[in-house]
Amino acid sequence: MNGHIVVGVDGSPEALNAVRWAADEAMRRARPLRIVHVTGVYAYDIPLREVVQAFATLEDYSRTVLDDAEALARRRHPDLPIGAVLGEGVIADVLRQAATEATALVVGSRGYGRFSPARLGSVSAGLAGRSPCPVVIVRDPPARERAEIVVGFDDHSAAALRFAFEEAARRGARLRAVHAWQPPTVSPFVLGADPIFEELFAAARHRAVLVLQRWRDRHPQVRVVEEIVPGGAVAAICRASASADLVVVGSRGRGLFGSALLGSVSRGVLHESRCPVAVVRPTMASVASMA
Repeated sequence: MNGHIVVGVDGSPEALNAVRWAADEAMRRARPLRIVHVTGVYAYDIPLREVVQAFATLEDYSRTVLDDAEALARRRHPDLPIGAVLGEGVIADVLRQAATEATALVVGSRGYGRFSPARLGSVSAGLAGRSPCPVVIVRDPPARERAEIVVGFDDHSAAALRFAFEEAARRGARLRAVHAWQPPTVSPFVLGADPIFEELFAAARHRAVLVLQRWRDRHPQVRVVEEIVPGGAVAAICRASASADLVVVGSRGRGLFGSALLGSVSRGVLHESRCPVAVVRPTMASVASMA
């Protein structure tokens, strides 16, 4: 990775929110910002006649999208190094390629064509499940900073925890670590055996605390709030997102985040979170860092 931040734009208001978030993140990290727009009528559900009515050519339209996004980023951070790239092809493929050596890939939660609400699952899941770097989906950005990061974690969330702790340290923010414990399915004849569930929950809490402690030791400056609760992970994480600047989840794993590409928890959080969401894939580097 060379450390730049990539943001995909399509001319929609939601994409401009992504530009604001990406520009702020690039400044926090002291990294360049790369703005990418994918051209071609086939890339968006916009009738050609509507494009031609407003612009002489599709190339003019695409250049205007890039220029507007770049101008916004420069107004926000005049000293930020910014590059603009006009790509052609399938949106998700072009953005993944642009993010090959990036620190993060940022997109809006909805927009024109394949960034619309109906397509959120296919494009965002494809990016989050296969991107070579963390993907941040910007939805409902807070009007003001809340100084809190939320991370959903289990026994196999090293990459997400690493990203969340580093982000909290960079922002000087509190980290709320959410672990949701799903009670095991048992016979109805033992449903009244409260001590059994209390012991199981205590054991789950102990494991979660141990997982967190390794990262707390590495980032002693980060204030951590542990939230270990029984029940569904999506509901717990999204509830916490109401007072957060960013939610961090893993893209795959066993147990809580298990899936071939993008797990049900990550997908659910993408749809229901009330703030931007970072989806972080496990990597050999993150696994090795825990050794």
